[in-house]
Amino acid sequence: MQQHRIIVLGAGYTGAVAAGRLAKQLHREDVAITLVNPEPDFVERVRLHQLAVGQELTRRPFSEIFAGTGVALKLAKVTAVDVDRKTVTVSTANSAEHEELAYDTLVYALGSGWNTQGVPGTAEHAHEISSRPGALRLRDRLAALEAGQSVVVVGAGLTGLEAATEIAEARPDLDVALAARGALGDWLSPKGRQHVRKVVDGLGITAHEHTAVTAVDADRVTTGDGTTLPAAVTVWTTGFAVHPIARATTLEVTDTGRLVVDATMRSVSHPDVYAVGDAALAMGPGDKPLRMSCASGTPMAWQAADAIAARLTGGKLPKTAPRYFNQCISLGRREALIQYVTADDRSVRAALTGRFAAGYKELICKGAAWGVANPTMGIPTRRRRVLPTPARAMA
Repeated sequence: MQQHRIIVLGAGYTGAVAAGRLAKQLHREDVAITLVNPEPDFVERVRLHQLAVGQELTRRPFSEIFAGTGVALKLAKVTAVDVDRKTVTVSTANSAEHEELAYDTLVYALGSGWNTQGVPGTAEHAHEISSRPGALRLRDRLAALEAGQSVVVVGAGLTGLEAATEIAEARPDLDVALAARGALGDWLSPKGRQHVRKVVDGLGITAHEHTAVTAVDADRVTTGDGTTLPAAVTVWTTGFAVHPIARATTLEVTDTGRLVVDATMRSVSHPDVYAVGDAALAMGPGDKPLRMSCASGTPMAWQAADAIAARLTGGKLPKTAPRYFNQCISLGRREALIQYVTADDRSVRAALTGRFAAGYKELICKGAAWGVANPTMGIPTRRRRVLPTPARAMA
């Protein structure tokens, strides 16, 4: 029997976890798993605000992570996907030529990047921390600032709060401001909002609430009422935009380019394609879309890998839907907020704060990275045999 070819696009948290989980469950003689990624090391995206202020992150080479697992790493950039011909086109850094890879099952995990929201000047003048290159550029720019210069973080969601507090703690000599479209922490519980405000005030961050930024220049931002805020550096954190490749295919996508998937993370239009992480629109508890986050992406990766393995081997499909337990927000290195939430991600009264919360958040980050770095999760591997195609169709 010819090997079943599985290609995983993207090696962030979701792609790397999906590839490792598939390798753990499927017999090596029956499948060929290829993980396509442009960088040789795993990037801890949830720590990029730390990288931006000069902290060094642990290097985790994929060559070591997937050694002995049977997962083949392809260092290349995805340039096109043809879901009708079941091929992926890639290019490598060392070659201008393009290579075509054929698949039987595709796991689309290309994730997301920053979203400029079409605001004039953002792409030219603002910095992003949704990628390692972006965080490194911001690190260099922050290091060049002199005492008293201003930094404006636009967007006060989880990423904006983490970025602003990290910068203010690492560089107390800078004038750090945070522009929030609504009230500061308005989605949090009263205890959570109170703690965020306490930390923000304690770090000397100026919070501009109910403020929409409508233009970005090299040395300032302009708000909706015409006010200008000085900004030697602008950090833009107003949400994420998914990779544009899916929109160029015949896959069913939303108006924002996210792949529409069922409860097993399988494309509703192409049954040989699965999508996980930020790239996919999956429904969670309460029939609400899962938000773009590591907290959503990892369970989605488990669900997709288990569903693929089940369909290939005649096993039972997973039925446990991803749900939420808490939101973990670092507020510098010494403070954090653990906001407990309902299954569908609505804040409840309970929350952890202070140093204990900071330690908890650190454990969560380390646990997520450990899950990627240990594809078998420390559990004995039980590889199942893939059924022949006719038997698989009847399973």
